[in-house]
Amino acid sequence: MALTRGTRVGIYEVTAKIGEGGMGEVYQAHDTTLDRDVALKVLPAALTADPDRLARFQREAKVLASLNHPNIGGIYGLERADDAQALVLELIDGPTLADRIAEGPIPVDEALEIAGQIAEALEAAHEQGIIHRDLKPANVKVKTDGTVKVLDFGLAKAVNPEGGDGSGADNPTVSLTGATQMGMVVGTAAYMAPEQARGKPVDKRADIWSFG
Repeated sequence: MALTRGTRVGIYEVTAKIGEGGMGEVYQAHDTTLDRDVALKVLPAALTADPDRLARFQREAKVLASLNHPNIGGIYGLERADDAQALVLELIDGPTLADRIAEGPIPVDEALEIAGQIAEALEAAHEQGIIHRDLKPANVKVKTDGTVKVLDFGLAKAVNPEGGDGSGADNPTVSLTGATQMGMVVGTAAYMAPEQARGKPVDKRADIWSFG
């Protein structure tokens, strides 16, 4: 569902398109109630009838909402209007790490600072039993003040707590029989751990592989 400038999604008025990915299109929008700019990640209307895709989109809201960390892009809510469903996200200025890499070598000191902040974001997520599953330079933003934000937990899953029964009944961010079952591959091939590329179960070590 392509949105044009001026389109309203609930209290949010679209001002520009930022980009798009496998989980939907991303727009800049203005919160007409709180008078602030946000990012809207909209799932195309044609795909809302796909139960698996829709469940993954809704799960992203739950996962992001549980991650409160200065190096993780924040979520403000989940908005529905007509056939559109959108995550309302923190609008983060600055290039992606992929953009920075494309410009040429990054000075060692700066690269180490960026890497350290990514590691802190992953540690915070892993401590809550959440893995990213699609960590790559395009999913990392570097703000003008040097703050790093890890984005797009659309493929994230919560790892079963040790000793759990695997049902996921007590954890709304666990998706055990949907996007994580044996043989289903999700992520970006160039950054996948071998077990992820083979469709095997993954844990936080897959993020460390992608990070490294």
